[in-house]
Amino acid sequence: MRGLANKVALVTGGSRGIGAGIVRALAAEGVRVAFTYVRGTEPAQALVAAIEQAGGQALALQADAAQPAQVRAAIETVVARFGQLDILVNNAGVNVVSPIDEAAPDEEALANLWRVNTWGVAQTVRAAVPHLPAGGRILTIGSGSNIRVPFAGLGDYAASKGALAAYTRAWARDLAPRGITVNIIQPGLIETDLTPTDPATVASLLQPIALGRFGTAQEVGEVVAFLASEAAGYITGATLNVDGGWSV
Repeated sequence: MRGLANKVALVTGGSRGIGAGIVRALAAEGVRVAFTYVRGTEPAQALVAAIEQAGGQALALQADAAQPAQVRAAIETVVARFGQLDILVNNAGVNVVSPIDEAAPDEEALANLWRVNTWGVAQTVRAAVPHLPAGGRILTIGSGSNIRVPFAGLGDYAASKGALAAYTRAWARDLAPRGITVNIIQPGLIETDLTPTDPATVASLLQPIALGRFGTAQEVGEVVAFLASEAAGYITGATLNVDGGWSV
């Protein structure tokens, strides 16, 4: 155990994929975990039930990361329910494939990408900071596309995630006097329910990965749990690539 028992965490976008892996990893450490979701009440409640069946505590809250009022309400609910907030994990994100020379880009989809991936994260942090104590943790899930863009059309997504790395460095400086650490994790290709299964596509995706396999949501969750722990107390402003050597 990493000394996280009875800490309270909020994970945005935590009902599936990497987010669910983070929720499970923190709950396994004894953290009381709240998480937000936008759609899919059934999988969100199934995750809560699984954690409670294992002896943990979890809370699912419907809130859109692009809507600051909804996020603020979620944070207030977490504090009212658990009495504290120690760990914030900014995981919610969306992707839009749109090459810069696209004839008719979906401008609303691109605007929403920035609202969720970048502006929404900044607003979530601003809402959470007043509640975080000394020793608090802010962890953001960025993307390996900040370093290596694997195919065309990812410019807006990569830029929206790259901005989070800059925010991380700045926020680490801002919050250091309060004893709050701020770090970003940049996953590479992680196996989720959206991962392609076609053998040719899989082989193409795996080729540049040094370890020759996709990562798992649980592995990302374990890194989050480490950075949330006391053992990571001297790490702040850091960017950690969890990509199996994809970026080397």
